[in-house]
Amino acid sequence: MQNQNVPPQATTDEHDEKDPYNITYIIHFLLGAGYLVPWNSFITAVDYFQDIYPKKHVANVFSVAYMLAATTVLFIMTYLSSKTKLPSFKMRMNFGYGLFVLALMVAPVTDWIGHGDEVKRGSNAAFVVLVLMVVVTGAAEGLTSGSLIGATGKLPDRYMQAVVAGNASAGVLVCMLRIITKASLPRSRKGLQSSTHIYFFTSIFIELLCIICTNLLHKLPNIRHYTNKTQLDNQPKIESKPTKTINVLKKLRWLLICMVSIYIVTLSIFPGYLSENVKSKLFGDWYPVFLITIFNVGDFSGKCLTALYVVKRSRWVVWGCVARVLFYPLFMGCVFGPKWLRNEVVVSLLTLLLGVSNGYLTSVLMIIAPKLVEVEESNIAGIVISLFLEIGLVIGSGLGWLWNIRT
Repeated sequence: MQNQNVPPQATTDEHDEKDPYNITYIIHFLLGAGYLVPWNSFITAVDYFQDIYPKKHVANVFSVAYMLAATTVLFIMTYLSSKTKLPSFKMRMNFGYGLFVLALMVAPVTDWIGHGDEVKRGSNAAFVVLVLMVVVTGAAEGLTSGSLIGATGKLPDRYMQAVVAGNASAGVLVCMLRIITKASLPRSRKGLQSSTHIYFFTSIFIELLCIICTNLLHKLPNIRHYTNKTQLDNQPKIESKPTKTINVLKKLRWLLICMVSIYIVTLSIFPGYLSENVKSKLFGDWYPVFLITIFNVGDFSGKCLTALYVVKRSRWVVWGCVARVLFYPLFMGCVFGPKWLRNEVVVSLLTLLLGVSNGYLTSVLMIIAPKLVEVEESNIAGIVISLFLEIGLVIGSGLGWLWNIRT
């Protein structure tokens, strides 16, 4: 394993003199939140959809449909990026956020048409439409995340940090909405329906803001400066890139393995194990909501920590990812271990550590990976690392089922 350090040129132009009000940072933060808010809305509203479709395994169907769609799009983008020129960044982002708006509008409209104020079960046709909208959301997430992370890899570190912090803020936002609606709305079919519509229409508003921000981004002076600088730096380097993706994979292989391992550990514990296996008499049915909120706050905090300090040595990052395997025996102890380990305070602290480590290491990998390749390869590096993140999500979600064998 090579002990790669981020080269000095990777952090030049860090002082953004032409972004005095942090407008570029805020836009990247919002765009980062924008491509995960829709999925968080679907999965947070799963209680309502399960109530309408009691014979369907809604959460599992949603997860499989979403992850397969996102992974497929990222595979296609990775393959095409070294074969042909992809459509412009603006076109890809506008199309992706447009798909989010479509999916988020169709789901509640279908619900209104099918049910209105009546208490009845949903039809198979309505369920198929709902799952198709989840597939559309997954495809849009793959398109926008790969495009945004790829493009941001050419910019100073702080903008990638803004994108990943925005990712985490999506989970925090939806958790806050869930707590508010759970506390204020009645626990009836109508109350669940109202909270679901709040999630979806809040998400639509955020996606429309993202479309506006996408079209403003390249008009900002500092973004035009970095774009022009990149074009000038790469003018002498022409074509001859049929094996570029393979080269990027070789250069980043250890970091890509780390990204997969992060999400294998995280998704095999969160949210399934925390919401289904860990119990509390004190908090009752609020306990899963409480733990998921703690995780999301920890994830957000970890991703914000990279604004203060980024580990530059890839070897340290690798060992940090390896150390996370210790979460398995610790969380196993939260169910089967001694009484002190099953205490709510201990479980909460472990959940917070799981979230902080997930957020920080993800953010570090996203920041340093594009800087370890040539500038003209940074777009592919961003797409590839997004792809491996998605692969980690798929494997981790699958391994999450293994807890049920023992419990």
